Amino acid sequence: MTDPLAPADPVGIHRVLEPAGVLPQAARRLDTRRELWPDEVRVRVERLNLDAASFRQLEAAHASDGDAVRSAVLAIIADRGKMQNPVTGSGGMLVGTVEEVGPESPLGLQVGDRVATLVSLSLTPLVVEDGLSRWDGCSEQVPADGYAILFGRSIAARIPDDLAPELSLSVMDVCGAPALTARVVGEYDAPVVAVVGGAGKSGSLSLAAAKRAGAARTIGVVPDQREADLLAEAGVADAVVLADARDPVALRDAVAAEGGPADITVVCVDVPGCEGGAILATADRGTVIFFSMATSFSAAALGAEGVAADVTMLVGNGYVPGHADFAIELLRRDAGVRSLFERRL
Repeated sequence: MTDPLAPADPVGIHRVLEPAGVLPQAARRLDTRRELWPDEVRVRVERLNLDAASFRQLEAAHASDGDAVRSAVLAIIADRGKMQNPVTGSGGMLVGTVEEVGPESPLGLQVGDRVATLVSLSLTPLVVEDGLSRWDGCSEQVPADGYAILFGRSIAARIPDDLAPELSLSVMDVCGAPALTARVVGEYDAPVVAVVGGAGKSGSLSLAAAKRAGAARTIGVVPDQREADLLAEAGVADAVVLADARDPVALRDAVAAEGGPADITVVCVDVPGCEGGAILATADRGTVIFFSMATSFSAAALGAEGVAADVTMLVGNGYVPGHADFAIELLRRDAGVRSLFERRL
């Protein structure tokens, strides 16, 4: 075990058990002791939200057998001291209630605050104490009882009183996407914005954020007619197109038919193989923002080079100052976005 008298590091390196010297996200195993270092916070967990790529992988690996998925998640947490899918490398986030605050914590939290963590479960020390007995293994949201540890440089947001906790969790899970989309849109003069996966959580928020930030036209790309109908009914996008994002030519042509190529393309789908299409759908000197954990960044870089595409490619890292408040405000103001979220729940 880590020396309990060792000084805390605000990024949590003191909780890394193996291998030594790496950040908690890259660690194989974390120290999950409940006792706090002076700058830490312990949260009583109420609900986990597995990220979409991780849940999809687990569901596929276990043939949609909910009991098997639950067992797999429990095994990962017990083995690693955190929820980090070893295949996707990703985790998710959680909602809970602050139960103890270290005297040197800079997070501004108080005992009793209900919070959503805005850092990944892939770097958060986590203990589950109820065997996930209330979860059927068939959805991304996981009722749970246990505790988690936040570091000095972790991020958490208090849950709004006017929203159900599961709705707040769904929004905060993807709040980095709309905030970064709005920032990039603001750097252009009335751009055309295409969002791949526009009917999903991060996609619908990104469409709303793009319009609010000054996009001249927004194009929502979806894979099937059901999602097209949902997105059209919500009225979040100026245009809705059907295309398989893994088919580069189909995606390029679908976006072009509705006013493209896009000045900004935002990728919000959790399946691999979408890099080439996003690049082809984007105008020269445009920007592609990748918000999918399924993205291959080597495929993106080499793919752009291979088709002589002069595009800027950004990795959405999930954090932009003020991102949680911004996303919650979008949800409150846009009935279409809210309807899409509530359908998912």
